[in-house]
Amino acid sequence: MSPTAEHTPRVDPGRAAPSVLQAVRDPRMLLREVLAGLVVALALIPEAISFSVIAGVDPKVGLFSSFIMAVSIAFLGGRPAMTTAATGAVALVIAPVMRTYGMDYFIATVLLAGVLQILLAVFGVAKLMRFIPRSVMVGFVNALALLVFGAQLPELVGVPWAVYPLVAAGIIIMVLMPKITKAVPAPLVSVIIVTAAAVVFAINVPTVGDKGDLPDSLPEFFMPNVPLTWETLTIIAPFALGMALVGLMESLMTAKLVDEITDTRSNKTRESWAQGIANLLSGLFGGMGGCAVVGQTMINVKVSGARTRISTFLAGVFLLLLILVFGDVVAMIPMAALVAVMIMVSVATFDWHSIAPSTLRRLPKSETLVMLTTVAVVLATHNLAIGVVVGVFVAAMMFVRRVAHFVSVDRAVTGEGSQAVARYTVTGELFFASSNDLTTMFAYTADPDLVEIDMAQSHIWDASSVAALDTIVTKYARLGKTVELTGMNDATRSFHDRLSGGLGGEQ
Repeated sequence: MSPTAEHTPRVDPGRAAPSVLQAVRDPRMLLREVLAGLVVALALIPEAISFSVIAGVDPKVGLFSSFIMAVSIAFLGGRPAMTTAATGAVALVIAPVMRTYGMDYFIATVLLAGVLQILLAVFGVAKLMRFIPRSVMVGFVNALALLVFGAQLPELVGVPWAVYPLVAAGIIIMVLMPKITKAVPAPLVSVIIVTAAAVVFAINVPTVGDKGDLPDSLPEFFMPNVPLTWETLTIIAPFALGMALVGLMESLMTAKLVDEITDTRSNKTRESWAQGIANLLSGLFGGMGGCAVVGQTMINVKVSGARTRISTFLAGVFLLLLILVFGDVVAMIPMAALVAVMIMVSVATFDWHSIAPSTLRRLPKSETLVMLTTVAVVLATHNLAIGVVVGVFVAAMMFVRRVAHFVSVDRAVTGEGSQAVARYTVTGELFFASSNDLTTMFAYTADPDLVEIDMAQSHIWDASSVAALDTIVTKYARLGKTVELTGMNDATRSFHDRLSGGLGGEQ
């Protein structure tokens, strides 16, 4: 991990982003990065096992996938401190392949998804992030917090009563610990104390070991045994494309969230192809692939305060060590300890300001609607990517609805008799939504024989606007009146001249 790979320009040019070299030279920062990686590794274990169950594969598939992706993304990724591992969103997309076609086709799907992500990165899919409005981003964050919290509920229902005081104790420790010292991540202290209490007092509660057997050997190279035929491609391609899109969208949204939390900028294109390579490496060693894991990233960045690639790299290394070397110890960790950590993550992640009465009164209702729509769709589908797509669509419709009414037409008649001229001034941007009503803003029968339409304060953006102007000219022509279009800027004139008369409008 070279220091140069860590450089990410900040929004504030006066402040430098912390690099790997800076962290190594600063014992306090290095300790924070190391301990943050350990906390993330502990949090990854039960989730990786759970996601393996969702995908229908052995727990080691998800665990090894998380190790490989965390380590590889630490070197390749465009967003320092963001954690990548096996995720539920990806598991849901490709689970049908495992159920129907088996492990070989499953791994082939992961490999193809990695290739597709690299291709999407080359074609600039990361640039689409600029079209995601803030209201969708807030909805994404709030939905994420609710999903993280909801994922803990199964660990709190139908369990021994002792689970509840352990969870409460873990939360209290994480609330109080930062007031005492921030040198050690509060989640790590909480996990250690709660685990020690459960072991010392022999408290019988569900543990990490109850989630499944931990592997006892290193991952091995795996090449899927599938025929290289068109039929194979038609089977795996739809699932691979779905995995690629969901993984990229969730990763890029998480990267944008970390950008805002840390006040730094990340390289989204680099992150896109790095996700593809990480999925390829995961598949080649029998892993289930994945993408950025938002909950663990929030533990790393927001709760533990990590800022460099060291924490991400060590999260992968610690994960492997914990399951291979300290598997027996890890298996003893009460799920209550990890549930407490994830509850605090959900509370810290949720944008409480977005639902404050004062905020709701000030914000336009359309912004609030977009945020709530994003949250509702994510909670209904349990898929952050679908929620973001729907949120962006609703935001776009709201935007189009608003700007459609921004076009105005002013009429003035000068001169008399044969010298009379009706002058119309069109103001605003003309596109498919705003130009639909343009044809209704002219007094065709009342106007004199000469009509001038001044376009100096407007701009034509699409063929719909050209067709609307053609319709206006045709309506006047039928009445024996002449129309002159004036004031067009060069781009509008060129676009209009190229399309006018050839769009099959009203004749």
